[in-house]
Amino acid sequence: VVLAPEHPYVEELIQGTPNEGDIKSFIDDVSNVSKADRVSGEAGKGGVFTGRHCINPVNGQQVPIWIADYVLMDYGTGAIMAVPTHDQRDFLFAKKHGLPMQIVIEDPKKPNQSADDLLQAFENEGVLVGSKQFDGLKNKDAIKKIGQWMEDESMGKMSVHWRLRDWLISRQRYWGTPIPMVYCDACGVVPVAEDALPVELPSGVKITGEGGSPLAKCEDFVNVNCPKCSAKARRETDTMATFFDSSWYYLRYCSANNENVVFDKKEAGYWMGVDQYVGGIEHAILHLLYSRFFTKFFKDIGLVTFDEPFDRLLTQGMVLKNGEVMSKSRGNTVDPDSIIEKFGADALRLFILFAAPPQDQLEWNEKGIEGSWRFLNRVWNLVENRYVAQEDNVDKNQMDEDDLELERERHATIKKLTADLSKDYKFNTAISSMMILMNKIDKYKFESDQQVKQVILNRSAQTMVFLLAPFAPHMCEELYQLLGGEKKSISQDQWPTYDEDILKQDVVQIIVQVNGKLRAKCDVAADSSQEQIKEIALADDRVQSFVAGKEIKKFIYIPGKLANIVV
Repeated sequence: VVLAPEHPYVEELIQGTPNEGDIKSFIDDVSNVSKADRVSGEAGKGGVFTGRHCINPVNGQQVPIWIADYVLMDYGTGAIMAVPTHDQRDFLFAKKHGLPMQIVIEDPKKPNQSADDLLQAFENEGVLVGSKQFDGLKNKDAIKKIGQWMEDESMGKMSVHWRLRDWLISRQRYWGTPIPMVYCDACGVVPVAEDALPVELPSGVKITGEGGSPLAKCEDFVNVNCPKCSAKARRETDTMATFFDSSWYYLRYCSANNENVVFDKKEAGYWMGVDQYVGGIEHAILHLLYSRFFTKFFKDIGLVTFDEPFDRLLTQGMVLKNGEVMSKSRGNTVDPDSIIEKFGADALRLFILFAAPPQDQLEWNEKGIEGSWRFLNRVWNLVENRYVAQEDNVDKNQMDEDDLELERERHATIKKLTADLSKDYKFNTAISSMMILMNKIDKYKFESDQQVKQVILNRSAQTMVFLLAPFAPHMCEELYQLLGGEKKSISQDQWPTYDEDILKQDVVQIIVQVNGKLRAKCDVAADSSQEQIKEIALADDRVQSFVAGKEIKKFIYIPGKLANIVV
């Protein structure tokens, strides 16, 4: 048994023992160590034997009583029955002080293992051994059964100890949800009657900044009758901290128009959990934790059918300027209005999304906004100056190689950008793929008198506007009208789709390396086997000059992309 140094029994236990002075010195030393250090893996192994024993009520055996730094008074009862073979902190403590150990939960993968063979505590699921009538039970199942048996034998009682301590939810502020409690001299603290809920904030309260709750100065709000005895009473003037309501606000969206309940169980079950939650990493240990508390509590009392509020979380990175996080306190913020006036909101938005993945830090660079602005101008000119095809009835068989190359790039861009937006939120690579498509369009050999060329270029212009719309919505709404869009808004029209048949290539270009260095590029049939690729690569004159007379040790082929010859 191990006690926390602060345990109230310690003083009585050590009184009159031969090493009482040493124990007190140990306790004094521990009092100067932080709780975090006391429970850390390496630091938290200090301890001292009290010279006393207690009796194990289950088997009548004497158990030595130790005092250790890693046991905290505010965790549980401040006393533990150590199980060194199945708790790593107990294991380290027992090893350091040479205490006996016995396996009582057997690893199914290592039956009949000795405690001396353990390099660390076995903390996974297993079955009980050396536990008499409980042998063979899974350790998780055995917890309740052993506890119930001890209750039946009048040896103790099961209880739940909560780790949460002193969770303060009140603030001395006007803005916040009123706490529906009334203080009565006769009845004590009395909850507001259910038919009088919700308690609403009064209007016209003066915010003076003098300290204390502004509501306490509002007599019409404070002075009420006791809901229980009708005597004069006073209302609670603290309000709930805003984090309290933000811990469950998302559930209200499920039943926003319902005036009878905060949220409907069936509607919450349909909409929740949140598919994608976006927020700063600073919320990880507060808001996100509290939200899980509330949701699990609501499930326990039957208000919801799920116990996790958010399915996926994206924590966006911070914006830096000159290597420091932008903040008013540092005086390094940028006025967005001046940027928008100079470049437009779309260029600013495009730069922010292109400069870095959303979860990474972004280094502010006004030259990057200029680049985004120039790209948007290229797209605008493409749409404004395009030749409008009368009919879009061109198929693959009517296209030459230049047409097919641009069509493949268009379909490949639709495929990649759709995946980047819907799965991984890779906004920067999505924008990059549009820039690549734009470069292909600029290089396209357009001839205005050819119907096929008109159709191909018109398709590319339309696709570019649709793909760009989520990133530059204002400009793309105007371009959509120039394109003759049939809907009120581009956001109401169909998202572009891609054709896998178009993406298939009869011929692909592969890079050929010798010992990892580029030596040639070869055009090969898309369905070529590895052996065929090897023959083509070795037959290339440029490759031959590096492999002639040498032993080929390995041939590595990445289909459709690269071949590497190791000599």
